[in-house]
Amino acid sequence: MSSFSSLVDMLRHQAQHTPDKRALVFSSGKPEIEPELSFAGLYAQAATLARQIADQTQPGDRALLVFPSGLEFVVSYFACLMAGVVAVPLMPPRRNANQDSSAAIIADCAPVLALSPAGEAEDPRGTLRQRLADGNVRHLPVALADNATDDLPARAIARQDLAFLQYTSGSTSTPKGVMVSHANLLANLEMMRQRFGNHAGSTHVSWIPLYHDLGLILNLLEPLYVGATCVLMTPSGFMHRPLNWLRNIARFEAEVAAAPNFAYHLCVDRFRADQMEGVDLSRWTLAVNGAEPVRAVTMARFAETFAPYGFNARTLHPTYGLAEATLVVSSAPRGSGVTVREVSAEGLKDRRIAPPKDAEDRQPIVGCGLTMPGQSIAIVDPQTRRRAEPGAIGEIWVHGASVAGGYWNRPEESEATFRAHIEDEPDAGPFLRTGDLGHLDADGELFIAGRIKDVIIIRGVNHYPQDIEGTVADAHPTLRRDYGAVFCVTGEDGTEQVVLVQEVERTKRHAIDETEVFAAIRAAVVNNHEVNVAKIVLIRPGTIPKTTSGKIQRSRTRQQWLDGTLEVWDPRAPESAAEAV
Repeated sequence: MSSFSSLVDMLRHQAQHTPDKRALVFSSGKPEIEPELSFAGLYAQAATLARQIADQTQPGDRALLVFPSGLEFVVSYFACLMAGVVAVPLMPPRRNANQDSSAAIIADCAPVLALSPAGEAEDPRGTLRQRLADGNVRHLPVALADNATDDLPARAIARQDLAFLQYTSGSTSTPKGVMVSHANLLANLEMMRQRFGNHAGSTHVSWIPLYHDLGLILNLLEPLYVGATCVLMTPSGFMHRPLNWLRNIARFEAEVAAAPNFAYHLCVDRFRADQMEGVDLSRWTLAVNGAEPVRAVTMARFAETFAPYGFNARTLHPTYGLAEATLVVSSAPRGSGVTVREVSAEGLKDRRIAPPKDAEDRQPIVGCGLTMPGQSIAIVDPQTRRRAEPGAIGEIWVHGASVAGGYWNRPEESEATFRAHIEDEPDAGPFLRTGDLGHLDADGELFIAGRIKDVIIIRGVNHYPQDIEGTVADAHPTLRRDYGAVFCVTGEDGTEQVVLVQEVERTKRHAIDETEVFAAIRAAVVNNHEVNVAKIVLIRPGTIPKTTSGKIQRSRTRQQWLDGTLEVWDPRAPESAAEAV
């Protein structure tokens, strides 16, 4: 159990014991322009802003944090904690993305205040100002203070007080505000410290947005918790030049960096030897892969590509977690490497783990480690609510101190999701129902199989859409990996039909032979899954619905397909705004 009483107590401790140590560095891509804050400086900046927030709010009020990645977000987050205000990280509004989600979040949590960077340049179209006006939300522009002081009046903060509302990604439903307390956060941060072996020398480098729980908790709060330095990059900087992430890991001698699977794939895809000259990755000992399905082939290619630069394959670290459990649920110890098991593809369709019958029946699955310290995982049949038999795939249920208190203003959903009980085991739990399917092997390692609501059932056989989407991405070089959605619709004859919506590669969008691509997709899916893809729709780059954390929104894509509102690829059309971004 953590010795800190709150996140504010944690930051105060670091400011008192290591005041001059760098807490934050913002890497803008220009080494000569890299603002930073020490632990004492961060505490003083947050305390100064907290006094302004306290003048405009009451304890328990909600405040939106609408920032790009940077020091101002971190200062504002801790200032909210100091003022007793519940922070609500929110993705900055953009014209073509997630407007509905943002509006729904504002309506759901009823914030009284919104903090964002000072300056008109941060809201060039006036989108944010209009949203705040529509919601009757006061706006507080934030800039770092020239004369910050830490003389903040003491405020009692209980461990069960809310530290923030983490809105779920909305990959299968309307976003819901997960109520994360100081106790939940401290428990998960301590779990990570024990399992990962993090310490004051464990510098982290992150480009993940800070409104995403992976960016906020693992990449930012965890290094601050152990007294280490966090180096922040912009997400757009990574997307344009992914190898700069690796260069920063080497330059700052970082031990820890975490990202979704697609990031590791992108680094391999954009690899250029001239951009890696002088880069030494040997000090990187924890490369966390989480937030989306982990693919064995991606991990193997990344390890092979960057081995000449000192990267050790055992650094790769698949991890499973979700917002409702604060963040991390399972992970192996640092240095364990990637566990890959070959199982029967036919067995997976029947929701069971079995040895492959022959070479064609082999399918690799990636392990996500053991449950975190002080926590338990159960694999449960979602229909009977009984513990699944050994070898069966079931729903992942979690019990532990980092499981959040529920959803904001949704008591019925909270009761159903966060306080479940296993049949005939009255003394166990209560459990969080994750909605994810998985399997625990004999050693207790967790393997993820997909989401309950996304499973496709064709002729009574279960298929996981992420497996089919991975096959599609490998079928033809013109298709973008991790930018496809597979789902089912009911055909005119009443049968279930599989539909694929897939983005094309921007660099190859004007040289696509549609007939050839469609044939390659259908052949690959039939050969690997014995499924016929009834409909294929190629869409423009940058237009498939994704959550803020990068997950494909299959249900939303399905609805857009039904409504006819997808931006279908047209080789004659000029580059769209989404493609340009």
